[in-house]
Amino acid sequence: PYPMRHHHTALPLAGYTIQQIDFDPATFQPEDLFWLPYHASLTGWGRKRQAEHLAGRIAAAYALREVGEKRLPAIGDRRQPLWPTPWFGSISHCGQRALAVVADRPVGVDIERRFTPQLAAELESSIISPAEKTALLRSGLPFPLALTLAFSAKESGFKAWSSHALALPGFHSARIVALTAQQVHLRFTARFSVQLADFTLQINHLIKDDFVITCTRPPREA
Repeated sequence: PYPMRHHHTALPLAGYTIQQIDFDPATFQPEDLFWLPYHASLTGWGRKRQAEHLAGRIAAAYALREVGEKRLPAIGDRRQPLWPTPWFGSISHCGQRALAVVADRPVGVDIERRFTPQLAAELESSIISPAEKTALLRSGLPFPLALTLAFSAKESGFKAWSSHALALPGFHSARIVALTAQQVHLRFTARFSVQLADFTLQINHLIKDDFVITCTRPPREA
């Protein structure tokens, strides 16, 4: 039995099944954390962060169960999930929703609330270059939505390949090459990783209510 009251749904995206948990932080009790083997290391966290972390791990448990894995991800020194061998995975949360995906190769998932026009104007220069803006405008999507997708796609790409990255590469270390109705094409630069320079990733997206969800597709050569 899973802790904390929650609603579980499965979303097909990018050739994977993404596990979605909608939760109410008001129903969270500190003893719910006992479900996690490393609960003692979370005692200093604020209640909201504990509830979000738990929801992400519940989503991860559903994802791992799909591949017959009973172990949960441990927690790393940068609070990153350590997935049981041989699996790769990714967790994301936003508001009262958490997502997780598990695969046999690097994978990244991300969920974001759609940017307002004001937020998009404030964040634009920190997320994309003028050349990338041209690619976003070409998509025909409203600019704040296109920028949210660009931000989320970079987050998913970075999560999938972070083990190859140089320290804190930043949003300008990957470039949006194209944005279509279903996909973002993201190209890494040498600022992200020398070995992955010019590696292009396809990232599928889903626009759901006020949220956008992105997930990396399996690389064709894998």
